[in-house]
Amino acid sequence: MSGTSCPVRVQLENRAGRPTMTKIKYWFLATRPWSFAMSAISVTVGATLAAVHGHFSFSLYLATVSGVVFMHAAGNLLNDYFDVKAGVDTLETGTARYRPHPLLQGRLSPILVRNTAFSLLALGGAFGIALTILRGWPVLAIGLLGTFGAIAYTAPPFRYKYIALGEAGVFLIWGPLMVSGAWFVQTGFLSLEPVWVSIPFGVLVAQVLVANNLRDVEHDAARGITTIATLMGPSNGLLLYLLLMVFAYAAVALLSLAGPLTPWSLLVFLSMPLAWRLIREMSREIPEDSDARTARLDTLFGLLLVISLVLESVL
Repeated sequence: MSGTSCPVRVQLENRAGRPTMTKIKYWFLATRPWSFAMSAISVTVGATLAAVHGHFSFSLYLATVSGVVFMHAAGNLLNDYFDVKAGVDTLETGTARYRPHPLLQGRLSPILVRNTAFSLLALGGAFGIALTILRGWPVLAIGLLGTFGAIAYTAPPFRYKYIALGEAGVFLIWGPLMVSGAWFVQTGFLSLEPVWVSIPFGVLVAQVLVANNLRDVEHDAARGITTIATLMGPSNGLLLYLLLMVFAYAAVALLSLAGPLTPWSLLVFLSMPLAWRLIREMSREIPEDSDARTARLDTLFGLLLVISLVLESVL
């Protein structure tokens, strides 16, 4: 008897555990964890730039990354929640065709998604409050601006993504706000230096949204949604995509010559083969995962920028 009861028990336990594991998988996918690399890089650029000037605390860095990632996850959930609620996202939307969308697919409850998003905002806010107590009020100010940007992106009444302000919003959040915020947490003072350094990376984050909107230009136009791509049209939108890419590399070259970056930052040019391949792909046809492909360039560019700052700090 004992020889047969153990396998049966294990089988029953596995069956009971499967729904829980599946639900965890859906929640994991709903937060779009692959996008967290952009937030982590923005924070790391600011913290590493501070390290170049002799200011770095790993515990403060870890707290900053944790708070920002919780906020980013909440923003992703709210983005999907409000888009689905407004009928903007459907199963025919480009983003739902290339990546899992548990909310659209009925795997998750809309109300639970909304409430979970606010819970994640509270967790991120807890880290922000702790860092404000430790470092000062600018952390709170930057955090509140970032929180507003994450919620108002697709939430009424603002929904600034759909009045052609999405690219400007993500540039400011993942560029000057995050990089300067991470810098301030480490150094305890504000400076224009992290603002200048944040510009190339922030521009590439905005380029990810341009790619997304180029793919969805017909879908958005049919629903009365205004984006830069619908205003400029596909051809001019693709030209903007190219110009943003060129600007990011040119900005790094200029900052390496005039400061505050050094020639080490020219390491970002090692990502140019990927950039060139992206341009060729986008010129032939806008792929359904155009935003994800562009995000890979953004990630590689950002990692190389971080490596250059580490080398500058060490050498």
